[in-house]
Amino acid sequence: MSVEPYWEMTFDADGDPDRAQRHRLAAGVGAKGVTDLLVFSHGWNSDRSGATALYDRFLAPVPGLLAGRARPGTVMGYVGVLWPSMRFSDEPIPDFDALLPGPEPLRPEPALDAATRDALVAVFPGHEDEIRRIAELLEERPDGEEPFAEFAALVRRLTGVPAEAVAGLCAEDTSDAAPGADPAVLCGDPVAACEEYAAALEDGAAGLPLAGGGWTRLWNGAKEMLRQATYYAMKRRAGTVGERGLGPLLGRLARAHPSLSVHLVGHSFGGRLVSYALRGLPDGVRAVRSVTLLQGAFSHYAFASRLPHDGAHGGALSTARLKVAGPVVACYSRHDMALGTMYPIASRLAGDDRGFGPGQGDRWGAMGHDGIKAVDETMDMPLAEALRGAFPRAGCVSVDASAVVCHGGPPSGAHSDICHPELARIVLRAGRLLA
Repeated sequence: MSVEPYWEMTFDADGDPDRAQRHRLAAGVGAKGVTDLLVFSHGWNSDRSGATALYDRFLAPVPGLLAGRARPGTVMGYVGVLWPSMRFSDEPIPDFDALLPGPEPLRPEPALDAATRDALVAVFPGHEDEIRRIAELLEERPDGEEPFAEFAALVRRLTGVPAEAVAGLCAEDTSDAAPGADPAVLCGDPVAACEEYAAALEDGAAGLPLAGGGWTRLWNGAKEMLRQATYYAMKRRAGTVGERGLGPLLGRLARAHPSLSVHLVGHSFGGRLVSYALRGLPDGVRAVRSVTLLQGAFSHYAFASRLPHDGAHGGALSTARLKVAGPVVACYSRHDMALGTMYPIASRLAGDDRGFGPGQGDRWGAMGHDGIKAVDETMDMPLAEALRGAFPRAGCVSVDASAVVCHGGPPSGAHSDICHPELARIVLRAGRLLA
């Protein structure tokens, strides 16, 4: 790794930690005299090798940035969180894929490659038959409406959503921002849904038509339906791992090392994971000194005390943010197609809020696209100002990182373009780690 001391911390889908790793971490923090622990969680599109490569590359500038400028007495330690996520191998990470095991050559048609099929089997054990049939339909691309209905039903079963509960697909997820109003990635007419996804993919490719026409074109949209349903399943899992796994673990560390300061960093659904870890912190624990969310893939209203569309409710993390002794920082980019286009489409397919569009403050917006919303006194600043000006000591901060988070094509755009020294500096500024 580019930094040391470094520990891995692995959680299963229920948030249970690897006990041997937990013991090594607790013992290592004491043995190394660590004063500040930077805990980083990967997002939805990572396997173990990809997560480790991400941590190595993102953290590489940190020792140089700290050299001669670290707060006196600072001894850094680093944790890479590993949790069972999902990687679609057709989503290239800008300037990054060379570090990962090479996937099969990308295909213009919507078929699932072997690496993605294997990843689906790994994160949805016991659903091999559904995955095999999904792959067959995407390979064969049959004409007519019935195959799309079959496809949608298979995806529902794969992601754990029974047919009678389709409208509640994201019941856990919507507690982020919209109680009682469930996003519905699999609701309604599956053909119409696939058409909307296909059109969005074409828009993201500067209007270039997708491979094939007619029904074949719609199967590109069907693959995107699978991707979005899988993302919602991973989103629920990230919250579980954060609240039931990482939060209690940080509480144990804080009790064992009362002077330890923890700095949480999360990319994509990893941002949701570390944020929900705040809900899992035992009462009275004030070890978390900063939270930095990189392209956070959850509601921009998650930290709101009152929702603009429902004043009787607040976001799921409205009180959890008060457990942070320093700032909660959300870096966002208008070039993030995954959060600016696909995420809201998936949330609105039931027909809710059709009058709102991405970037217009709708109830389904993600903070990785437009920052933290509806939190009083939130500061919103461009990246250049955040790097050179006075940085807030507490409260919520939105940083427009579009100047560097800008590379990547459809379907995700710049969602994974986060390995920049400027963003590493934001993490250090948020944690007041620079003298």
